[in-house]
Amino acid sequence: MAFPHRPDAPELPDFSMLKRLARDQLIYLLEQLPGKKDLFIEADLMSPLDRIANVSILKQHEVDKLYKVENKPALSSSEQLCFLVRPRIKNMRYIANLVNADKLAGRTRKYKVIFSPQKFYACEMVLEEEGIYGDVSCDEWAFSLLPLDVDLLSMELPEFFRDYFLEGDQRWINTVAQALHLLSTLYGSFPNCYGIGRCAKMSYELWRKLEEEEDGETKGRRPEIGHIFLLDRDMDFVTALCSQVVYEGLVDDTFRIKCGSVDFGPEVTSSDKSLKVLLNAEDKVFNEIRNEHFSNVFGFLSQKARNLQAQYDRRRGMDIKQMKNFVSQELKGLKQEHRLLSLHIGACESIMKKKTKQDFQELIKTEHALLEGFSIRESTSYIEEHIDRQVSPIESLRLMCLLSITENGEPKRPKTDKAAGKITDAFSSLAKRSNFRAISKKLNLIPRVDGEYDLKVPRDMAYVFSGAYVPLSCRIIEQVLERRSWQGLDEVVRLLNCSEFAFTDMIKDDKASSESLRLILVVFLGGCTFSEISALRFLGREKGYRFIFLTTAVTNSARLMEAMSEVKA
Repeated sequence: MAFPHRPDAPELPDFSMLKRLARDQLIYLLEQLPGKKDLFIEADLMSPLDRIANVSILKQHEVDKLYKVENKPALSSSEQLCFLVRPRIKNMRYIANLVNADKLAGRTRKYKVIFSPQKFYACEMVLEEEGIYGDVSCDEWAFSLLPLDVDLLSMELPEFFRDYFLEGDQRWINTVAQALHLLSTLYGSFPNCYGIGRCAKMSYELWRKLEEEEDGETKGRRPEIGHIFLLDRDMDFVTALCSQVVYEGLVDDTFRIKCGSVDFGPEVTSSDKSLKVLLNAEDKVFNEIRNEHFSNVFGFLSQKARNLQAQYDRRRGMDIKQMKNFVSQELKGLKQEHRLLSLHIGACESIMKKKTKQDFQELIKTEHALLEGFSIRESTSYIEEHIDRQVSPIESLRLMCLLSITENGEPKRPKTDKAAGKITDAFSSLAKRSNFRAISKKLNLIPRVDGEYDLKVPRDMAYVFSGAYVPLSCRIIEQVLERRSWQGLDEVVRLLNCSEFAFTDMIKDDKASSESLRLILVVFLGGCTFSEISALRFLGREKGYRFIFLTTAVTNSARLMEAMSEVKA
Protein backbone atom coordinates (compact mmCIF):
# COMPACT_ATOMS: atom_id res chain seq x y z
CA MET A 1 0.00 0.00 0.00
CA ALA A 2 2.57 2.57 1.06
CA PHE A 3 5.56 2.86 -1.22
CA PRO A 4 8.42 1.03 0.44
CA HIS A 5 11.91 2.16 -0.49
CA ARG A 6 13.77 -0.36 -2.56
CA PRO A 7 16.18 -2.36 -0.43
CA ASP A 8 19.00 -0.99 -2.61
CA ALA A 9 17.91 2.67 -2.27
CA PRO A 10 20.88 4.94 -1.53
CA GLU A 11 21.20 6.42 1.98
CA LEU A 12 20.21 10.07 2.39
CA PRO A 13 22.75 12.57 3.72
CA ASP A 14 22.20 13.71 7.31
CA PHE A 15 20.74 17.20 7.10
CA SER A 16 20.49 17.73 10.85
CA MET A 17 23.93 19.35 10.54
CA LEU A 18 22.22 22.31 8.85
CA LYS A 19 20.07 22.86 11.94
CA ARG A 20 23.05 22.68 14.28
CA LEU A 21 24.98 25.16 12.15
CA ALA A 22 22.07 27.61 12.07
CA ARG A 23 21.54 27.29 15.83
CA ASP A 24 25.23 27.80 16.64
CA GLN A 25 25.42 30.85 14.42
CA LEU A 26 22.31 32.40 15.99
CA ILE A 27 23.64 31.77 19.52
CA TYR A 28 26.94 33.38 18.53
CA LEU A 29 25.07 36.48 17.30
CA LEU A 30 22.93 36.71 20.44
CA GLU A 31 25.99 36.42 22.65
CA GLN A 32 27.49 39.46 20.99
CA LEU A 33 24.97 41.38 23.06
CA PRO A 34 26.04 40.08 26.48
CA GLY A 35 23.54 40.20 29.34
CA LYS A 36 19.73 40.25 29.39
CA LYS A 37 17.99 41.35 26.20
CA ASP A 38 14.55 41.36 24.63
CA LEU A 39 14.14 39.77 21.23
CA PHE A 40 11.77 41.12 18.59
CA ILE A 41 10.94 38.53 15.93
CA GLU A 42 9.23 39.03 12.62
CA ALA A 43 6.11 36.85 12.29
CA ASP A 44 7.46 35.02 9.18
CA LEU A 45 10.53 33.91 11.08
CA MET A 46 8.72 32.51 14.11
CA SER A 47 7.96 29.04 12.73
CA PRO A 48 11.40 28.51 11.15
CA LEU A 49 13.09 29.77 14.33
CA ASP A 50 11.04 27.36 16.41
CA ARG A 51 12.40 24.45 14.35
CA ILE A 52 16.00 25.61 15.02
CA ALA A 53 16.08 27.08 18.53
CA ASN A 54 13.08 26.87 20.83
CA VAL A 55 12.30 29.33 23.60
CA SER A 56 14.31 27.47 26.24
CA ILE A 57 17.46 27.68 24.09
CA LEU A 58 16.87 31.42 23.64
CA LYS A 59 16.38 31.82 27.41
CA GLN A 60 19.69 30.02 28.06
CA HIS A 61 21.36 32.80 26.10
CA GLU A 62 19.78 35.55 28.18
CA VAL A 63 16.84 36.40 25.97
CA ASP A 64 14.35 37.74 28.48
CA LYS A 65 11.10 38.60 26.66
CA LEU A 66 9.98 37.81 23.13
CA TYR A 67 7.96 40.28 21.06
CA LYS A 68 6.43 40.02 17.64
CA VAL A 69 7.38 42.73 15.15
CA GLU A 70 3.95 44.24 14.41
CA ASN A 71 2.23 47.55 13.90
CA LYS A 72 1.52 48.35 17.51
CA PRO A 73 4.34 49.82 19.60
CA ALA A 74 6.14 47.43 21.94
CA LEU A 75 6.64 48.32 25.57
CA SER A 76 9.98 46.77 26.44
CA SER A 77 11.79 47.83 29.58
CA SER A 78 15.03 46.05 28.65
CA GLU A 79 18.28 47.96 28.20
CA GLN A 80 19.16 45.87 25.14
CA LEU A 81 16.92 45.21 22.17
CA CYS A 82 17.64 42.66 19.49
CA PHE A 83 15.62 42.46 16.25
CA LEU A 84 15.48 39.27 14.18
CA VAL A 85 13.95 40.23 10.83
CA ARG A 86 13.75 39.60 7.11
CA PRO A 87 15.45 42.33 5.05
CA ARG A 88 12.30 44.37 4.41
CA ILE A 89 11.86 48.13 4.27
CA LYS A 90 8.81 48.08 6.58
CA ASN A 91 10.87 46.37 9.28
CA MET A 92 13.47 49.11 9.07
CA ARG A 93 10.76 51.75 9.57
CA TYR A 94 9.46 49.80 12.58
CA ILE A 95 12.93 49.71 14.18
CA ALA A 96 13.56 53.38 13.32
CA ASN A 97 10.31 54.45 15.00
CA LEU A 98 11.29 52.61 18.15
CA VAL A 99 14.84 54.00 18.27
CA ASN A 100 13.68 57.54 17.47
CA ALA A 101 10.98 57.37 20.17
CA ASP A 102 13.74 56.42 22.66
CA LYS A 103 15.84 59.38 21.50
CA LEU A 104 12.92 61.75 22.01
CA ALA A 105 12.43 60.40 25.52
CA GLY A 106 16.16 60.81 26.17
CA ARG A 107 16.61 57.10 26.67
CA THR A 108 19.78 55.22 25.62
CA ARG A 109 19.82 51.51 24.99
CA LYS A 110 21.73 49.08 22.80
CA TYR A 111 20.10 47.92 19.55
CA LYS A 112 21.12 45.04 17.37
CA VAL A 113 19.49 44.10 14.06
CA ILE A 114 19.98 40.54 12.80
CA PHE A 115 18.92 40.13 9.18
CA SER A 116 17.96 36.67 7.97
CA PRO A 117 19.03 35.24 5.58
CA GLN A 118 21.02 38.30 4.49
CA LYS A 119 20.99 42.08 4.69
CA PHE A 120 20.25 44.23 1.67
CA TYR A 121 21.82 47.58 0.92
CA ALA A 122 18.34 49.13 0.62
CA CYS A 123 17.70 48.33 4.31
CA GLU A 124 20.86 50.07 5.45
CA MET A 125 19.89 53.06 3.31
CA VAL A 126 16.56 53.34 5.18
CA LEU A 127 18.32 53.20 8.56
CA GLU A 128 20.57 55.99 7.34
CA GLU A 129 17.65 58.09 6.05
CA GLU A 130 15.92 57.68 9.40
CA GLY A 131 19.08 58.89 11.12
CA ILE A 132 19.66 55.78 13.21
CA TYR A 133 22.35 53.95 11.22
CA GLY A 134 24.97 54.87 13.81
CA ASP A 135 22.79 53.74 16.72
CA VAL A 136 22.25 50.12 15.70
CA SER A 137 24.66 47.31 14.99
CA CYS A 138 23.73 45.11 12.01
CA ASP A 139 24.47 41.43 11.48
CA GLU A 140 23.40 38.60 9.20
CA TRP A 141 22.03 35.22 10.22
CA ALA A 142 22.74 33.29 7.04
CA PHE A 143 20.03 30.77 7.79
CA SER A 144 18.56 29.75 4.46
CA LEU A 145 18.18 25.96 4.60
CA LEU A 146 15.60 24.47 6.93
CA PRO A 147 15.31 20.66 6.85
CA LEU A 148 11.54 20.06 6.94
CA ASP A 149 12.01 16.32 6.48
CA VAL A 150 14.65 13.71 5.73
CA ASP A 151 14.49 14.55 2.00
CA LEU A 152 13.07 18.08 1.98
CA LEU A 153 14.92 21.36 2.56
CA SER A 154 13.09 24.67 2.39
CA MET A 155 14.49 28.19 2.21
CA GLU A 156 11.15 29.39 3.65
CA LEU A 157 11.14 32.35 1.25
CA PRO A 158 7.60 32.38 -0.14
CA GLU A 159 8.19 35.92 -1.45
CA PHE A 160 10.88 34.59 -3.81
CA PHE A 161 8.19 33.73 -6.36
CA ARG A 162 6.59 37.15 -6.39
CA ASP A 163 9.85 39.10 -6.17
CA TYR A 164 11.63 37.27 -8.96
CA PHE A 165 8.99 35.96 -11.34
CA LEU A 166 6.48 38.80 -11.11
CA GLU A 167 8.60 41.81 -10.31
CA GLY A 168 11.91 40.83 -11.84
CA ASP A 169 13.72 41.53 -8.58
CA GLN A 170 16.92 39.47 -8.53
CA ARG A 171 18.05 40.08 -4.95
CA TRP A 172 17.36 36.53 -3.71
CA ILE A 173 19.61 34.93 -6.36
CA ASN A 174 22.58 35.52 -4.09
CA THR A 175 20.78 33.73 -1.23
CA VAL A 176 20.21 30.69 -3.48
CA ALA A 177 23.86 30.68 -4.60
CA GLN A 178 25.04 30.91 -0.97
CA ALA A 179 22.74 28.04 0.04
CA LEU A 180 24.07 25.81 -2.77
CA HIS A 181 27.61 26.76 -1.81
CA LEU A 182 26.94 25.73 1.79
CA LEU A 183 25.54 22.38 0.62
CA SER A 184 28.58 21.64 -1.54
CA THR A 185 30.89 22.65 1.33
CA LEU A 186 29.14 20.21 3.69
CA TYR A 187 28.27 17.36 1.35
CA GLY A 188 30.88 17.57 -1.40
CA SER A 189 30.55 19.03 -4.89
CA PHE A 190 27.89 17.81 -7.33
CA PRO A 191 29.51 15.97 -10.27
CA ASN A 192 26.51 16.39 -12.60
CA CYS A 193 24.55 19.63 -12.86
CA TYR A 194 21.50 20.32 -15.03
CA GLY A 195 19.15 23.26 -15.11
CA ILE A 196 16.46 25.08 -17.03
CA GLY A 197 15.18 28.63 -16.68
CA ARG A 198 16.67 32.11 -16.47
CA CYS A 199 16.70 32.13 -12.67
CA ALA A 200 18.26 28.65 -12.58
CA LYS A 201 21.04 29.78 -14.90
CA MET A 202 21.78 32.97 -12.95
CA SER A 203 21.80 31.13 -9.61
CA TYR A 204 24.04 28.45 -11.08
CA GLU A 205 26.55 30.92 -12.49
CA LEU A 206 26.76 32.92 -9.26
CA TRP A 207 27.17 29.71 -7.26
CA ARG A 208 30.00 28.57 -9.55
CA LYS A 209 31.68 31.93 -9.02
CA LEU A 210 31.51 31.46 -5.24
CA GLU A 211 33.03 27.99 -5.64
CA GLU A 212 35.92 29.38 -7.71
CA GLU A 213 36.60 32.16 -5.21
CA GLU A 214 36.92 29.65 -2.40
CA ASP A 215 38.65 27.01 -4.46
CA GLY A 216 39.94 24.15 -2.40
CA GLU A 217 37.24 24.03 0.28
CA THR A 218 35.22 21.33 -1.45
CA LYS A 219 38.12 19.75 -3.30
CA GLY A 220 39.07 16.37 -1.97
CA ARG A 221 35.65 15.78 -0.39
CA ARG A 222 33.82 12.75 -1.67
CA PRO A 223 30.59 13.92 -3.27
CA GLU A 224 27.60 12.57 -1.38
CA ILE A 225 25.04 13.73 -3.96
CA GLY A 226 25.74 12.82 -7.60
CA HIS A 227 23.32 15.10 -9.43
CA ILE A 228 21.75 18.51 -8.97
CA PHE A 229 18.88 19.81 -11.08
CA LEU A 230 17.78 23.47 -10.97
CA LEU A 231 14.33 24.31 -12.28
CA ASP A 232 12.37 27.57 -12.51
CA ARG A 233 8.75 27.58 -11.41
CA ASP A 234 7.69 29.38 -14.60
CA MET A 235 8.72 26.33 -16.64
CA ASP A 236 5.56 24.72 -15.35
CA PHE A 237 2.70 26.71 -13.90
CA VAL A 238 0.13 24.11 -14.92
CA THR A 239 1.15 21.56 -12.28
CA ALA A 240 1.13 24.17 -9.52
CA LEU A 241 -2.36 25.34 -10.53
CA CYS A 242 -4.01 21.91 -10.33
CA SER A 243 -6.01 20.66 -7.35
CA GLN A 244 -3.94 18.15 -5.40
CA VAL A 245 -5.20 14.64 -4.76
CA VAL A 246 -2.30 12.93 -3.00
CA TYR A 247 -2.84 12.93 0.75
CA GLU A 248 -0.08 15.38 1.74
CA GLY A 249 -1.07 17.77 -1.05
CA LEU A 250 -4.73 17.63 -0.05
CA VAL A 251 -3.84 18.31 3.58
CA ASP A 252 -1.86 21.33 2.38
CA ASP A 253 -4.69 22.55 0.13
CA THR A 254 -7.26 22.08 2.89
CA PHE A 255 -5.49 23.03 6.13
CA ARG A 256 -2.25 24.69 4.94
CA ILE A 257 0.96 23.05 6.07
CA LYS A 258 3.20 25.77 7.42
CA CYS A 259 6.88 25.12 7.89
CA GLY A 260 6.27 21.37 8.16
CA SER A 261 3.41 21.64 10.69
CA VAL A 262 -0.34 21.77 10.37
CA ASP A 263 -2.98 23.11 12.72
CA PHE A 264 -5.79 20.60 12.97
CA GLY A 265 -8.94 22.27 14.31
CA PRO A 266 -11.62 20.77 16.58
CA GLU A 267 -13.37 19.21 13.55
CA VAL A 268 -10.29 16.95 13.13
CA THR A 269 -9.24 16.40 16.75
CA SER A 270 -12.85 15.73 17.82
CA SER A 271 -12.22 17.72 20.98
CA ASP A 272 -12.67 21.41 21.69
CA LYS A 273 -8.99 22.12 21.08
CA SER A 274 -6.86 22.67 18.00
CA LEU A 275 -3.64 20.73 17.72
CA LYS A 276 -0.38 21.61 15.99
CA VAL A 277 0.98 18.47 14.33
CA LEU A 278 4.42 18.00 12.82
CA LEU A 279 4.08 16.15 9.51
CA ASN A 280 7.22 14.26 8.57
CA ALA A 281 8.72 10.80 8.21
CA GLU A 282 8.78 10.39 11.99
CA ASP A 283 4.98 10.18 12.00
CA LYS A 284 4.80 6.52 10.98
CA VAL A 285 1.13 6.62 10.02
CA PHE A 286 1.51 9.75 7.92
CA ASN A 287 4.68 8.47 6.29
CA GLU A 288 2.79 5.51 4.87
CA ILE A 289 -0.04 7.56 3.36
CA ARG A 290 1.53 10.90 2.44
CA ASN A 291 2.25 9.99 -1.21
CA GLU A 292 -0.93 7.98 -1.72
CA HIS A 293 -3.85 8.98 -3.91
CA PHE A 294 -6.60 10.09 -1.54
CA SER A 295 -8.96 7.33 -2.72
CA ASN A 296 -6.68 4.73 -1.08
CA VAL A 297 -6.12 6.46 2.22
CA PHE A 298 -9.35 5.61 4.05
CA GLY A 299 -9.06 1.89 3.30
CA PHE A 300 -5.47 1.91 4.49
CA LEU A 301 -6.29 3.71 7.74
CA SER A 302 -9.19 1.42 8.61
CA GLN A 303 -7.02 -1.66 7.95
CA LYS A 304 -4.40 -0.11 10.22
CA ALA A 305 -7.03 0.50 12.91
CA ARG A 306 -8.07 -3.17 12.75
CA ASN A 307 -4.45 -4.32 13.09
CA LEU A 308 -3.98 -1.99 16.03
CA GLN A 309 -7.07 -3.38 17.74
CA ALA A 310 -5.74 -6.90 17.24
CA GLN A 311 -2.48 -5.91 18.93
CA TYR A 312 -4.36 -4.43 21.88
CA ASP A 313 -6.47 -7.60 22.12
CA ARG A 314 -3.39 -9.79 22.47
CA ARG A 315 -3.06 -8.80 26.12
CA ARG A 316 -6.28 -10.69 26.99
CA GLY A 317 -4.55 -14.05 27.35
CA MET A 318 -1.31 -12.79 28.91
CA ASP A 319 0.24 -13.86 32.19
CA ILE A 320 1.81 -11.27 34.50
CA LYS A 321 5.31 -11.46 33.01
CA GLN A 322 4.03 -11.05 29.44
CA MET A 323 1.77 -8.22 30.56
CA LYS A 324 4.73 -6.46 32.17
CA ASN A 325 6.71 -6.78 28.94
CA PHE A 326 3.74 -5.58 26.89
CA VAL A 327 3.28 -2.50 29.07
CA SER A 328 6.97 -1.58 29.18
CA GLN A 329 7.78 -2.28 25.53
CA GLU A 330 4.75 -2.02 23.30
CA LEU A 331 1.96 -0.07 24.95
CA LYS A 332 3.52 3.37 24.53
CA GLY A 333 4.12 2.78 20.81
CA LEU A 334 0.57 1.49 20.30
CA LYS A 335 -0.92 4.50 22.11
CA GLN A 336 1.13 6.88 19.97
CA GLU A 337 0.03 5.07 16.81
CA HIS A 338 -3.57 5.16 18.01
CA ARG A 339 -3.36 8.94 18.53
CA LEU A 340 -1.89 9.50 15.06
CA LEU A 341 -4.41 7.18 13.44
CA SER A 342 -7.38 9.00 14.89
CA LEU A 343 -5.89 12.36 13.84
CA HIS A 344 -5.42 11.28 10.22
CA ILE A 345 -8.85 9.64 10.12
CA GLY A 346 -10.27 12.91 11.45
CA ALA A 347 -8.37 14.85 8.79
CA CYS A 348 -9.70 12.55 6.06
CA GLU A 349 -13.30 12.97 7.23
CA SER A 350 -12.89 16.71 7.35
CA ILE A 351 -11.39 16.77 3.83
CA MET A 352 -14.24 14.59 2.54
CA LYS A 353 -16.87 16.92 4.04
CA LYS A 354 -15.28 20.01 2.52
CA LYS A 355 -14.78 18.39 -0.87
CA THR A 356 -18.32 17.07 -1.07
CA LYS A 357 -19.59 20.55 -0.26
CA GLN A 358 -17.61 22.17 -3.05
CA ASP A 359 -18.45 19.39 -5.53
CA PHE A 360 -14.84 18.35 -5.94
CA GLN A 361 -15.55 15.65 -8.57
CA GLU A 362 -17.03 18.19 -10.95
CA LEU A 363 -14.08 20.52 -10.39
CA ILE A 364 -11.52 17.79 -11.07
CA LYS A 365 -13.43 16.78 -14.19
CA THR A 366 -13.13 20.34 -15.51
CA GLU A 367 -9.43 20.47 -14.68
CA HIS A 368 -8.80 17.20 -16.49
CA ALA A 369 -10.72 18.44 -19.51
CA LEU A 370 -8.54 21.57 -19.58
CA LEU A 371 -5.36 19.50 -19.29
CA GLU A 372 -6.46 17.18 -22.08
CA GLY A 373 -7.81 19.96 -24.26
CA PHE A 374 -11.28 18.41 -24.60
CA SER A 375 -14.69 20.05 -24.27
CA ILE A 376 -13.29 23.55 -23.80
CA ARG A 377 -16.79 25.05 -24.27
CA GLU A 378 -18.15 23.06 -21.31
CA SER A 379 -15.14 23.96 -19.19
CA THR A 380 -15.54 27.65 -20.00
CA SER A 381 -19.19 27.61 -19.02
CA TYR A 382 -18.33 25.71 -15.82
CA ILE A 383 -15.85 28.51 -14.96
CA GLU A 384 -18.41 31.21 -15.80
CA GLU A 385 -20.94 29.54 -13.55
CA HIS A 386 -18.27 29.29 -10.84
CA ILE A 387 -17.75 33.06 -11.12
CA ASP A 388 -21.51 33.76 -11.09
CA ARG A 389 -22.08 31.65 -7.99
CA GLN A 390 -19.26 33.58 -6.28
CA VAL A 391 -18.10 30.36 -4.66
CA SER A 392 -14.53 31.52 -4.15
CA PRO A 393 -12.84 34.26 -6.15
CA ILE A 394 -9.42 32.69 -5.76
CA GLU A 395 -10.71 29.36 -7.10
CA SER A 396 -12.37 31.06 -10.07
CA LEU A 397 -9.10 32.84 -10.81
CA ARG A 398 -7.14 29.63 -10.59
CA LEU A 399 -9.40 27.96 -13.13
CA MET A 400 -9.18 30.96 -15.45
CA CYS A 401 -5.40 30.86 -15.26
CA LEU A 402 -5.40 27.14 -15.96
CA LEU A 403 -7.64 27.75 -18.96
CA SER A 404 -5.40 30.60 -20.09
CA ILE A 405 -2.16 28.60 -19.97
CA THR A 406 -3.47 25.34 -21.39
CA GLU A 407 -5.08 27.25 -24.25
CA ASN A 408 -2.07 29.59 -24.80
CA GLY A 409 -3.91 32.70 -23.65
CA GLU A 410 -7.65 32.49 -22.98
CA PRO A 411 -9.94 31.45 -25.81
CA LYS A 412 -13.11 33.37 -25.08
CA ARG A 413 -12.71 35.35 -21.89
CA PRO A 414 -15.39 34.61 -19.31
CA LYS A 415 -16.94 37.73 -17.83
CA THR A 416 -14.88 39.02 -14.92
CA ASP A 417 -14.28 42.15 -12.96
CA LYS A 418 -11.29 44.39 -13.66
CA ALA A 419 -9.01 43.10 -10.91
CA ALA A 420 -9.51 39.49 -11.92
CA GLY A 421 -8.89 40.47 -15.53
CA LYS A 422 -5.60 42.02 -14.50
CA ILE A 423 -4.46 38.83 -12.82
CA THR A 424 -5.39 36.59 -15.73
CA ASP A 425 -3.60 39.07 -18.00
CA ALA A 426 -0.56 38.77 -15.77
CA PHE A 427 -0.83 35.02 -16.13
CA SER A 428 -1.37 35.16 -19.89
CA SER A 429 1.82 37.16 -20.23
CA LEU A 430 3.62 34.75 -17.89
CA ALA A 431 2.30 31.96 -20.06
CA LYS A 432 4.12 33.82 -22.86
CA ARG A 433 2.97 31.54 -25.62
CA SER A 434 2.93 28.69 -23.15
CA ASN A 435 2.76 26.09 -25.96
CA PHE A 436 1.30 23.73 -23.39
CA ARG A 437 -0.49 21.53 -25.93
CA ALA A 438 2.60 21.04 -28.06
CA ILE A 439 4.81 20.31 -25.03
CA SER A 440 2.21 17.94 -23.65
CA LYS A 441 2.17 15.97 -26.91
CA LYS A 442 5.93 15.95 -27.23
CA LEU A 443 6.48 14.70 -23.66
CA ASN A 444 3.42 12.50 -23.56
CA LEU A 445 2.00 14.18 -20.45
CA ILE A 446 -1.52 12.81 -20.92
CA PRO A 447 -1.20 9.03 -20.58
CA ARG A 448 -3.23 6.89 -22.92
CA VAL A 449 -4.93 4.38 -20.69
CA ASP A 450 -6.86 1.32 -21.78
CA GLY A 451 -9.60 0.77 -19.22
CA GLU A 452 -9.42 2.15 -15.67
CA TYR A 453 -6.22 3.68 -14.31
CA ASP A 454 -5.36 1.66 -11.21
CA LEU A 455 -4.60 4.19 -8.48
CA LYS A 456 -3.73 1.46 -5.99
CA VAL A 457 -0.86 0.22 -8.14
CA PRO A 458 0.30 3.34 -9.99
CA ARG A 459 2.04 2.73 -13.30
CA ASP A 460 3.54 6.20 -13.71
CA MET A 461 3.78 9.65 -12.15
CA ALA A 462 0.34 10.59 -13.50
CA TYR A 463 -1.21 8.89 -10.45
CA VAL A 464 -0.66 12.14 -8.51
CA PHE A 465 -3.37 13.64 -10.74
CA SER A 466 -5.62 10.56 -10.80
CA GLY A 467 -3.91 9.19 -13.91
CA ALA A 468 -4.91 12.20 -16.04
CA TYR A 469 -1.62 14.09 -16.30
CA VAL A 470 2.10 13.63 -15.63
CA PRO A 471 3.50 16.79 -13.99
CA LEU A 472 5.51 18.63 -16.65
CA SER A 473 8.29 19.61 -14.21
CA CYS A 474 8.78 15.97 -13.18
CA ARG A 475 8.72 14.72 -16.77
CA ILE A 476 11.46 17.19 -17.74
CA ILE A 477 13.61 15.97 -14.85
CA GLU A 478 12.98 12.33 -15.77
CA GLN A 479 13.89 12.88 -19.44
CA VAL A 480 17.10 14.80 -18.73
CA LEU A 481 18.29 12.27 -16.14
CA GLU A 482 17.62 9.44 -18.58
CA ARG A 483 19.79 11.12 -21.23
CA ARG A 484 22.24 12.69 -18.78
CA SER A 485 21.84 15.85 -20.90
CA TRP A 486 19.36 17.99 -22.87
CA GLN A 487 20.26 16.16 -26.07
CA GLY A 488 17.21 15.19 -28.07
CA LEU A 489 15.06 17.63 -26.07
CA ASP A 490 15.83 20.70 -28.23
CA GLU A 491 12.25 21.01 -29.42
CA VAL A 492 10.90 20.88 -25.85
CA VAL A 493 13.42 23.49 -24.72
CA ARG A 494 12.42 25.71 -27.64
CA LEU A 495 8.71 25.33 -26.82
CA LEU A 496 9.50 26.28 -23.21
CA ASN A 497 11.11 29.49 -24.58
CA CYS A 498 14.31 28.45 -22.87
CA SER A 499 16.85 27.92 -25.59
CA GLU A 500 19.48 30.07 -23.84
CA PHE A 501 18.66 28.77 -20.39
CA ALA A 502 19.01 24.99 -20.52
CA PHE A 503 22.41 23.83 -19.33
CA THR A 504 24.40 20.76 -18.35
CA ASP A 505 27.70 20.71 -16.54
CA MET A 506 29.62 17.50 -15.89
CA ILE A 507 32.63 17.66 -13.62
CA LYS A 508 34.83 14.60 -13.87
CA ASP A 509 35.01 13.23 -10.36
CA ASP A 510 36.56 9.84 -9.80
CA LYS A 511 35.70 9.96 -6.12
CA ALA A 512 31.92 9.86 -6.75
CA SER A 513 30.64 6.49 -5.55
CA SER A 514 27.97 4.61 -7.45
CA GLU A 515 25.75 5.17 -4.38
CA SER A 516 26.10 8.97 -4.64
CA LEU A 517 25.25 8.85 -8.35
CA ARG A 518 21.80 7.60 -7.45
CA LEU A 519 21.08 10.65 -5.28
CA ILE A 520 19.58 13.65 -7.03
CA LEU A 521 19.02 17.07 -5.50
CA VAL A 522 16.19 18.92 -7.26
CA VAL A 523 16.12 22.67 -6.66
CA PHE A 524 12.77 24.36 -7.33
CA LEU A 525 13.16 28.13 -7.70
CA GLY A 526 9.82 29.78 -7.00
CA GLY A 527 8.30 26.91 -5.01
CA CYS A 528 7.26 23.29 -5.48
CA THR A 529 4.09 21.39 -4.58
CA PHE A 530 3.64 18.21 -2.55
CA SER A 531 2.26 16.57 -5.70
CA GLU A 532 5.59 17.08 -7.48
CA ILE A 533 7.45 15.73 -4.45
CA SER A 534 5.22 12.61 -4.41
CA ALA A 535 5.62 12.11 -8.17
CA LEU A 536 9.41 12.24 -7.98
CA ARG A 537 9.50 9.97 -4.93
CA PHE A 538 7.55 7.49 -7.07
CA LEU A 539 9.96 7.92 -10.00
CA GLY A 540 12.91 7.38 -7.67
CA ARG A 541 11.49 4.09 -6.46
CA GLU A 542 10.85 2.94 -10.02
CA LYS A 543 14.37 3.77 -11.21
CA GLY A 544 16.42 3.06 -8.10
CA TYR A 545 17.22 6.74 -7.44
CA ARG A 546 16.45 8.87 -4.42
CA PHE A 547 15.43 12.46 -4.79
CA ILE A 548 16.19 15.22 -2.31
CA PHE A 549 14.20 18.43 -2.64
CA LEU A 550 15.32 21.98 -2.07
CA THR A 551 12.67 24.62 -2.63
CA THR A 552 12.44 28.35 -2.01
CA ALA A 553 9.14 27.44 -0.28
CA VAL A 554 6.45 24.79 -0.55
CA THR A 555 3.63 26.18 -2.67
CA ASN A 556 0.17 25.27 -3.97
CA SER A 557 -2.41 26.87 -6.24
CA ALA A 558 -3.88 29.15 -3.55
CA ARG A 559 -0.46 30.50 -2.51
CA LEU A 560 0.38 31.11 -6.15
CA MET A 561 -2.85 33.04 -6.70
CA GLU A 562 -2.33 35.06 -3.51
CA ALA A 563 1.16 36.02 -4.67
CA MET A 564 -0.37 37.16 -7.96
CA SER A 565 -2.94 39.32 -6.22
CA GLU A 566 -0.30 40.93 -3.99
CA VAL A 567 1.75 42.18 -6.93
CA LYS A 568 2.65 45.80 -6.26
CA ALA A 569 0.50 47.95 -8.49
